Amino acid sequence: MTAENTVGKLDKNAIRAAATSTEEGAVSSGYKGDREGIIAMLNEALATELVCIMRYKRHYYTATGLENTSIKEEFLEHAKEEEAHADMIAERIVQLNGDPDFNPRTLSERSHAEYDDSSDIRAMIKANLIEERVAIEAYRQMIERIGDSDPTTKHMLVQIMAQEEEHADDMSDLLQ
Repeated sequence: MTAENTVGKLDKNAIRAAATSTEEGAVSSGYKGDREGIIAMLNEALATELVCIMRYKRHYYTATGLENTSIKEEFLEHAKEEEAHADMIAERIVQLNGDPDFNPRTLSERSHAEYDDSSDIRAMIKANLIEERVAIEAYRQMIERIGDSDPTTKHMLVQIMAQEEEHADDMSDLLQ
């Protein structure tokens, strides 16, 4: 017996029936996730990414000294990557028929990460390392909570978490 025979064929009629309702956009009737709960988590993640962008941008613009040029460039690169994360998260919220929350008034309350206005380069690096670790743990918990109920969101969060781990590694290397 081949592997194809043990798995069986997909039910084309059930696939078509799940896809015919267009009111839900990308969310088919087979979606198993807690859509509202996932949207709420994603909006917290969006707030976190937005705060991280602002922290890295501030550090980029306020770090001084020729000896810190490469560190400033690292801050700017991370800010751009955090912006890409925010864009991915906002797009996923929309795909789930939610509204991405960019409200600056409540941003810091919804964010897992904190803003930092250090003026010392070592303090900047340390703050970024701590907040990257916060983001990693937040993403780990989100991935755990989502489980297999929403594979698309889970996959996106795993990708983002991997890049946050790279950021933390970069900051750790800079501290040494």
